[in-house]
Amino acid sequence: MPVLQLQDIEQLAHRALSASGASAHHARTVAQSIAQAEAEGIRNVGLAYLPTYCAHLRCGKIHGDAQASWRKTAPSALLVNADAGFSHTAFIDALPDFLTMVRSQGVAVMSIHNSYSAGVLGWFIRRLALEGLVNLAFANASAMMAPLGGNQAVFGTNPLGFGSPRPRNATGEDVGPVVLDMSSTATARVNVIEAAKKGGPIPAGWAMNLAGLPTTDPKEALEGLMAPAAGHKGYGLALIVEILAAGLGGAHWSQQASSLLDDTGGPPGVGQCFIAIDPAAFAPGFDARMFQLMQAIEVQEGARVPGAGRHSHMNLAMASGVEVDTPLLTQLEQYAIPVIGKSPDV
Repeated sequence: MPVLQLQDIEQLAHRALSASGASAHHARTVAQSIAQAEAEGIRNVGLAYLPTYCAHLRCGKIHGDAQASWRKTAPSALLVNADAGFSHTAFIDALPDFLTMVRSQGVAVMSIHNSYSAGVLGWFIRRLALEGLVNLAFANASAMMAPLGGNQAVFGTNPLGFGSPRPRNATGEDVGPVVLDMSSTATARVNVIEAAKKGGPIPAGWAMNLAGLPTTDPKEALEGLMAPAAGHKGYGLALIVEILAAGLGGAHWSQQASSLLDDTGGPPGVGQCFIAIDPAAFAPGFDARMFQLMQAIEVQEGARVPGAGRHSHMNLAMASGVEVDTPLLTQLEQYAIPVIGKSPDV
């Protein structure tokens, strides 16, 4: 398979997004997020998801020329309208004002509505952690999971995450921030899509068919429902995410959002919520206490801090590049050619 350096991946993504109707600002920001996903080994939401971004730009599910706007509704509250564009650019545009609020208040909340899917939630979490902030992140998506005991989709995969800065390790190595990013469902939808493309089964417990029965057939799963992670716990987490990501900011509930899996229905209008905390506003010595906690974890053979795997994978990708399947590369090169009136197959 061809090996692409991270800058080549970013350039390819930029060309494909631009050719599909994304403005320079959107193309640049989202291309960076795709390269980051590839670097961290989250391949299913990296280049593999780029055809979906491009198709949704071309059919109008994402407004490629969207101009995000925001307003401060309280000393610690920032409400952001993504204008039916990418959540990545809305977040980046409002970030300077958000950081100012966090520094001055100690805690602040950013709520984004009228937005597209967040993709890798860890992309946002990592940025806040690198700013020295402890943070929580939540994002809803189009409905594909029923409440526990039900059989009608109400929630999306509804990921949530946590991030924290951490000091260098005992040898002085930069080991990256703590990044925890997980879906409320047993797995992310993109993993089922990937399994369907490969023709293989999915693990038991990932999904249910149209009759509400467990299935290991990825095609049945895509027609049916995603299963909550750990039963009632995943359902409870999905509900929390739905309220924080959509309820607070006035975004579409997951059941109101157009599907992220097809080209119909217009912009999904989902939401994201970020809560950031400045450790400097609390007890002194945060870094020292974090160092103690990280040591207590990593001194145990086989134990790993969330985010460490992403960081080590990124270092390897920066040095050696990333292998990309030839059919996917060919498809992306086709998307990089502007097409009038017709979009390539998703």
